[in-house]
Amino acid sequence: MTETTRRDRPRADTEREIRQQARRLLVEQGREAVTLRAIARELGITAPALYRYYDSREDLLRRVIDDICVDLGADLTADLTRIDEHDAIGGVLAVCRGFRRWALAHPQEFTLVFASPDDSATCEIDESTGVMMRPAKDQFGRIFLNMAGRLLATHKLLVPEEERVPDELRTDLAAFRGHLLAQIKQEGIELPEEALNLSVVYLMLQFWVRLYGQVALEVFGRFPFAVSNPEPLFESMLTELFDDIGLANAS
Repeated sequence: MTETTRRDRPRADTEREIRQQARRLLVEQGREAVTLRAIARELGITAPALYRYYDSREDLLRRVIDDICVDLGADLTADLTRIDEHDAIGGVLAVCRGFRRWALAHPQEFTLVFASPDDSATCEIDESTGVMMRPAKDQFGRIFLNMAGRLLATHKLLVPEEERVPDELRTDLAAFRGHLLAQIKQEGIELPEEALNLSVVYLMLQFWVRLYGQVALEVFGRFPFAVSNPEPLFESMLTELFDDIGLANAS
């Protein structure tokens, strides 16, 4: 297809075609292969022509991240349709397991979205809380917070005493708490503010660190020795996480 005929197409169609090509290069060759020159060559146009649609390679990658997160959100939503809507524990487990399954099936996309160096240009300030947020991950974050909010609204968790929260983290946790409360409320979940104190936010942070760490180690093959089947390790980690918050035998 020539540049002239592309100009006659709806702009959204051409932008979508460019992102699809960028994602194909990402999946097949990795992030470094995603260049405007390579995309232009595959599409049969000149690299400068791409600047009519995207300001830079970084701008294009941000839009590709958005597409990836929409697809991840759709996968997790499909998983949740098989869980009773009142089963908050089952919902959290489904999201955790779905995230791992997706990451293993899409290692390059996982790397781009969840394991790339931070770029302040991809972040926005939540004006109500002052928290730096990454909107590209909203699809995943929204689903995860929705399930976490339902769990907090329906179950009493075993949380550490607030005195055990490290002083160095309190300012960040307090700011993020405001964002979490706003997001959970936006999902239509009634949650008293006291149900999301600093100890609970600290617990959520620890939960994510362990979940992400396990998945990343598996995706990148970074276990300290060969593990032929990491799934039992993942499942035992989930069991321990739920035991730690007082929901034993949840999985």
